Amino acid sequence: MTDVILRGADVVLTMDDARNRLRGVDIHLSGGVIAAIGPDLAVEGAEIVYVTGCVVTPGLVNTHHHLYQSLTKAVPGGQDALLFGWLQTLYPIWSRFGPEEMYISAQVGLAELALSGCTMTSDHLYLYPNGSRLDDTIAAASEVGLRFHPTRGAMSIGESDGGLPPDALVEAEPAILDDCIRVIDAFHDPSEGAMVRVGVAPCSPFSVSRDLMRDAAILALSLIHI
Repeated sequence: MTDVILRGADVVLTMDDARNRLRGVDIHLSGGVIAAIGPDLAVEGAEIVYVTGCVVTPGLVNTHHHLYQSLTKAVPGGQDALLFGWLQTLYPIWSRFGPEEMYISAQVGLAELALSGCTMTSDHLYLYPNGSRLDDTIAAASEVGLRFHPTRGAMSIGESDGGLPPDALVEAEPAILDDCIRVIDAFHDPSEGAMVRVGVAPCSPFSVSRDLMRDAAILALSLIHI
């Protein structure tokens, strides 16, 4: 357990029901969790971080993200396109991603979030080209230090079956469900304050079947307890 004391903030915003603003108080963090708020806190061995001139707020929570897209924000062909045209422009680029690109893009996106004051984020990763796995983004989040709720997304209906994504980016539905079970077993932590919780998230009506939506919901209800 690592102890840190934030000392000397001008204002601490509690965001409680009364929206209280505290002045002249320190914040004691123990193992990443707020243990105490009060004046002149002292904990033996704690790291002291002086935040004079700062306003301290609770961390922001980002409820929707596609971190892998951090590397393709400025592709000219997609800048002014509507959703489907944008996706069709970028699918060929994403299809060349591998584990390293997934890891780096997640690190970039998570670092941007951290710098904005975000301390917890979800992520919807729904394509897994060239050996990519949800594990790649989970590893990136562990390095950056954000609390992470990754979701094992999926696409199963490609262009040849009337879907939007290219066939190279879709997966067989039994393989999708098997991998959902794998990542939940490997990474999902239902305990209070957990750093990683895994969700199940088929992508969209134009890229997955009704059967996969149903089976994913059943799987999530049976395996994920929060």
